[in-house]
Amino acid sequence: MKKSSAKPAAKAIVKNSAPPRTLVIDIGGTGIKALTLDPVGKPINERKRIATPKRATPKDIIEIARKLAKEQPPFERVSVGFPGVVKHGLIYTAPNLGNGWHGFDLGHALERKLKKPVRIANDADIQGLGCVTGHGLELVITLGTGFGSVLFTDGTRIHMELAHHPFHKGKTYEDELGNRALHKKGRKKWNKLLREAIEELRSTFNYDRLYIGGGNSRLVNFELPADVKIISNEDGLLGGIALWREAKSPAESRTSGKTTASTPAVAKPRAKAVAKSPARTPSKSATKPAHPVIARPSTVARTATSGAGSAAGVAPGNDAIRTSDAAPPKNAGIHSSS
Repeated sequence: MKKSSAKPAAKAIVKNSAPPRTLVIDIGGTGIKALTLDPVGKPINERKRIATPKRATPKDIIEIARKLAKEQPPFERVSVGFPGVVKHGLIYTAPNLGNGWHGFDLGHALERKLKKPVRIANDADIQGLGCVTGHGLELVITLGTGFGSVLFTDGTRIHMELAHHPFHKGKTYEDELGNRALHKKGRKKWNKLLREAIEELRSTFNYDRLYIGGGNSRLVNFELPADVKIISNEDGLLGGIALWREAKSPAESRTSGKTTASTPAVAKPRAKAVAKSPARTPSKSATKPAHPVIARPSTVARTATSGAGSAAGVAPGNDAIRTSDAAPPKNAGIHSSS
């Protein structure tokens, strides 16, 4: 038995010893792109693109991802850039796509469809991972269908939603610098607003470096300050590899069963422990009248009612602050764009 069980283990080691190739899928509001990279980030094939359907649903995107993956060279893992808020594979917002995204577990859905491990992050986050130096305060914004943003502190990423923050005359960054604004105002006015945004972001974050990416970054027509740089789409592809160098995401270690905010995970182990306790034989004193006993809430109950938010934190590999892997409540009210 020992001899036969050793062989599969040896095969597994050999199989996983080769450096992995990464399929990078970039989901955008107008197009979905895919490219396979070798272990050092060199493209193995030409980039493939399929137009994003209007009001695209999860089913639409998954089917397109399957078609793109089928046309790729062999790969061992997948990185996905998504235009919205993503937390551990769960989608919270997708303002430039269709319905059905809120709380959708895109990470597991793609793993089942593609039969490979998948990591997902906001598309601006992935682009930033491919260009930042890892030193100091580095801000990345993307100009495309929407307005993406992510902040890096010494290489640790913190996803942000600057798109919906006030910027100019009561309008948001996306209102003034998104694709609709570009077509409505024209390039001259759009570039003037972008110049103002750069200085506004400088005074807000005191960044060491600002990187500007996204499809519309090619339209910038003024001289940029020394600490501001245009980045290419290639940086986004390299970010797909950098995403796998981050700490293991909680999504990869969670089980298929999900908990909800109203049923804390700590409650079940406690209940099982009580159920397995051996029954006690009543003592003689148990037959005597006893003084009334005031029930006190157990430690588990106090933990469940006190809220899990105090334990939340940001760590490399996390897309944002999170207290559980449960699907978000429908009234979460989170907005996003990319």
